[in-house]
Amino acid sequence: MADTASPVLPAAPGAAVFRGGRSGQAPLTWGQRAIWHAIRRTAPNDHYFNIGRVLPLADRGRTVSVAACTRAVAQLMERHEALRTRLLLPEGGEPAQDLSDSGVLPLTVVHASGPESAAAEAEALLERLSAARFDYTGEWPLRAGLVAVGDQVSHAVLVLCHLAADGHGAEVLVRDLRLLARRGSAGRPPSATPLDLAREQHGEAGRRRGAAALAHWEAGWRAAPPTMFAVPGAEPRTPRFWTGRIVSAALARAVGAVAAAHRVSGSTVLLAASAALVAAGEGHRTAAVMPIVGNRTAPAHRDLVSTLSQDGLFVLDLAEAGHGDGTVFTDLLPAAYRAALRAYRAAVYDPVEWDALGVRLRAEYGTEVHPYCCFNDMRLVERPAPAGPAPTPAELERLGGRTRFGFPATQDKVACRYCLHITEEDDALAVSLTADTAYLPPDAIRAHLYAMEELVVASASGRPPLLTGLRDLLDETWEGRA
Repeated sequence: MADTASPVLPAAPGAAVFRGGRSGQAPLTWGQRAIWHAIRRTAPNDHYFNIGRVLPLADRGRTVSVAACTRAVAQLMERHEALRTRLLLPEGGEPAQDLSDSGVLPLTVVHASGPESAAAEAEALLERLSAARFDYTGEWPLRAGLVAVGDQVSHAVLVLCHLAADGHGAEVLVRDLRLLARRGSAGRPPSATPLDLAREQHGEAGRRRGAAALAHWEAGWRAAPPTMFAVPGAEPRTPRFWTGRIVSAALARAVGAVAAAHRVSGSTVLLAASAALVAAGEGHRTAAVMPIVGNRTAPAHRDLVSTLSQDGLFVLDLAEAGHGDGTVFTDLLPAAYRAALRAYRAAVYDPVEWDALGVRLRAEYGTEVHPYCCFNDMRLVERPAPAGPAPTPAELERLGGRTRFGFPATQDKVACRYCLHITEEDDALAVSLTADTAYLPPDAIRAHLYAMEELVVASASGRPPLLTGLRDLLDETWEGRA
């Protein structure tokens, strides 16, 4: 499509004026289509997808003035086309992306009374900027703020629209803004852009790759139950969706030990554990889980700020992967590793075609076909297991005494029934489970998280639980461990 110029507005207090290299329009990338579908299903609570980051700028190196940081934010907008791209919603047509070559980004500047209060001010600003949904067609997909002590910036705050970036892209922006603020340069810009990626994906080669991926989805869906959560078992709470969160140093240590012992990744251990527990809890022989896949194996995509992540389909037949009634959890790991690789390879596809496949199977089966079971390992880099001997049962028990649990959030609407998120907190793993309380009431959410810790810790201690015992593990009340 022909490029169009955008006027440059005059600078204003608390505003970053930017001039990028080009403008243009293209279809949405497949990653953008995927997150746009999720946003529409979650609206009006789609602020759930906002991605927030706080960048400390007074912790080391030279200080940065408000003016210098404002220039750095403008350079960030110029460097990454995703930040200058808004949604086009033509009447009767497909959504598209619209890249502008210039404009003005408003900046919220907050003045802290001193260094001791600046971090709290930054967290408060992050919460405020994250609380509202984006205006996808009219607003730049970045909200930015600065916390200053006098004229020196202590923290920069970024909140991103998920149409512009995923978690990896957000980390790229934090890195680049730090370099731009301190050095005035972040090196060469990424070689790939969302606009060019969209044109590639909608071309002939992209369509062939997408068709191969969807063949994997169809085979997996036919091998698994139509959904992992078929029958509501409780009166839903208000708000309906609850998030439970466990922070466990024992789990972090145990995951690394199990992964090293069985030559798989820690992410595979956690994915297999969640799949096995869901299958046991719902009475299924086969588990189907949708892991969020980063899709950044191509060198040109490593530093690309865009939303490349898409759902994969991980299908694990627990009976086929094991050895009958004597099967223990760790017996699943070789098959789980292979299933995970297949899921990752088939996580690049056109969501419009994916929807059409779902409609076709729903008509054939007479019921909806969707696992409603998601897994998101949000760690950008998985830490290797510490050098030296594996942890002893006594060490894991001691670390287990530090485990913390809580219900940090509730929401009215989420387009899933089981969403597991993995992050890190110091030397611990933080595992959050957001679930539909009609299928997993709060006690069940809590049981799933504690059962995951016990399953992996017991496996690291040399006593992996029998698969036939996982239902009993979930039935524990875990009193006294909150």
